[in-house]
Amino acid sequence: MGSTRSTAREAARSAAAGRRGAVVAALMLSMALAALDATIVSTAVPQIVGDLGGFSVFSWLFSGYLLAVTVTLPVYGKLSDTFGRKPVLLTGSVLFLLGSLLCALAWNMGALIAFRVVQGLGGGALQGTVQTLAADLYPLKDRPRIQSKLSTVWAVSAVAGPGLGGVLAAYADWRWIFLVNLPIGAVALWLIVRHLHEPERETSGHARVDWAGALAVFACGGVLLTALVQGGVAWPWLSAPSLALFGVGLALVVIVVLVERRAADPIIPGWVWRRRTIAAVNLALGALGLLMVAPTVFLPTYAQSVLGLAPVAAGFVLSVWTLSWPVSAALSQHVYRRIGFRNTAMLGIGAAALILFAFPFLPYPGQAWPPTLLMLLLGAALGLFQLPLIVGVQSTVGWAERGTTTASVLFCRQTGQTAGAAVFGAVANGVLAARLGGAGDLDSVTRALDSGSVPEATRRAIADAVHSVYLGAACAAAVAFLVLLFLAPRKFPVLHD
Repeated sequence: MGSTRSTAREAARSAAAGRRGAVVAALMLSMALAALDATIVSTAVPQIVGDLGGFSVFSWLFSGYLLAVTVTLPVYGKLSDTFGRKPVLLTGSVLFLLGSLLCALAWNMGALIAFRVVQGLGGGALQGTVQTLAADLYPLKDRPRIQSKLSTVWAVSAVAGPGLGGVLAAYADWRWIFLVNLPIGAVALWLIVRHLHEPERETSGHARVDWAGALAVFACGGVLLTALVQGGVAWPWLSAPSLALFGVGLALVVIVVLVERRAADPIIPGWVWRRRTIAAVNLALGALGLLMVAPTVFLPTYAQSVLGLAPVAAGFVLSVWTLSWPVSAALSQHVYRRIGFRNTAMLGIGAAALILFAFPFLPYPGQAWPPTLLMLLLGAALGLFQLPLIVGVQSTVGWAERGTTTASVLFCRQTGQTAGAAVFGAVANGVLAARLGGAGDLDSVTRALDSGSVPEATRRAIADAVHSVYLGAACAAAVAFLVLLFLAPRKFPVLHD
């Protein structure tokens, strides 16, 4: 009798492990959809513009998607805490796949941009809910394993995305970069429907959704992020459109605060900023988003124009940090179990600040291996910084608050990236204009790269501009270090599973 019960228990455990493995596979596929999107589209832009036209507005292929993802993260986080992760993830997957299909059928640039926004509405659910489910599925001691798998998905996508996009655009048709999402997403959907079974949770009465707050957050985020994305690009920073957008955005911030204070169950609850741990992680990951702009946006231009590398080689210089980041993230558990989440993150971001600060001291024009080595070290440092913070902050809340908490830290990181692109773009253009007597900006540099001739004066100006950006990124890393030092508790208030 005892052996029969033991066998039954083992069979139940095996079945549960199999279901969890299938769900993890679905999460990795869902994350791959969002991660590939960030890189695969960029390589097909020439073919898209050649077919549909609209060169003056093609940047909205990326900006529209980014805006939709960012502003929906808090909304999806709250909805997943209210109704469960599964319906939110299914809704987001369907929206993303619908947007992908519509993008493949787009007849002009305006339609393609609109359908990219639909994709982004689904992408916000994918990013936030996948990270939340990763914490739901595993106890604290096992969470680094699933998080390192998700980090590996991002790393592989960063390396494979440009190549896959280039091959599809060159040998098939640019529309296939959207159509390839359909079979991947269909498999993920099938696995989620079949294998993800959430336990029933006790709820107090009828679940109420703060739709007024959701609309206010969406409008506020959309206006402010549009001002940051387009400022200094579509119009000058101090022009009427820029000032008007920032003015409307600030007014909407006030409206959001008023609406959320009166809401019974707000989309962005006040405890997200009142709790020291969550507030510190929000600010620290916002600084991470800011500093990540320096290598991802400016290093390829530096590698091509200053170091004289071909585009493929320049891409390799950038991509090496995607190799060390997931490895460092996977190993970080051995560090934070000894010295804690905060101290491990401080160790990582402190090292990142020193690495970023060292970049401007590289010799001019120099060889390719020093910046490649710095990027390898930077990836290792940031893996040691980000993963402990995400695992740590998710472990301080229960199931009913985990979606909102995860969405808040991802929202801050995304907002930091948007602000970083605007701020560092202005810094780079300012340095270029000063060095070249007001005769150049980042766009003119890109055109010079395409033509294959970069004058020596321009090369030196680019080096100075990128050095200034890296100094700014080092300052952002230092701010993150100080936030953790003075705001975060020395020991995170972890809830035991």
